[in-house]
Amino acid sequence: MTSDSDQHAIRSLIEAWCDAVRRRDYEGILKSHSPGMLMFDVPGPFQSEGLAAYRATWDLFLGWSTGPVKFEFSDIRITAGEDVAFATAHGHCYGPDDNGQPADLDFRLTMGLRKIAGEWIIEHEHHSVPAP
Repeated sequence: MTSDSDQHAIRSLIEAWCDAVRRRDYEGILKSHSPGMLMFDVPGPFQSEGLAAYRATWDLFLGWSTGPVKFEFSDIRITAGEDVAFATAHGHCYGPDDNGQPADLDFRLTMGLRKIAGEWIIEHEHHSVPAP
C-alpha cells in the first residue's frame, strides 16, 4: 500500500511535469525521467527510448502550435509499493486536426515509476487513444 507521502510525491511529480509542458519548459518536462526511459505515444514513432528520443516527441507536440498549450489530467490514480509504482489518468490536450490546427484530444496516460535514492523517477510513459 502506498504511503500518503508517496502518493503526494507522485502526484506532485505529475503536476510539475504538466506545468512544464504548459510552459514549454523542456528541462522541466525531462526532469524526473530516467535516462533510459521508454515511451509509447499517440503519434509516431511507435516507441521512443532514452531522453533524447523522448525530448524529440515534445518538439513535435510543441512545434505545431504557437498558442498556449492545453495539457491537463483528471482521475489520477496511483498505486505504489516500496520502490515501484504506476499511475493512470485521463488526459486532455490540443492535438493537430487534419489541417494541422489545434483540436481537442482526449487520451489516456499510464506511467511506470521507480523509487531511486528516495526519489520517484518515471521509467515508462504511455499515452494512448482508443482504436477506431
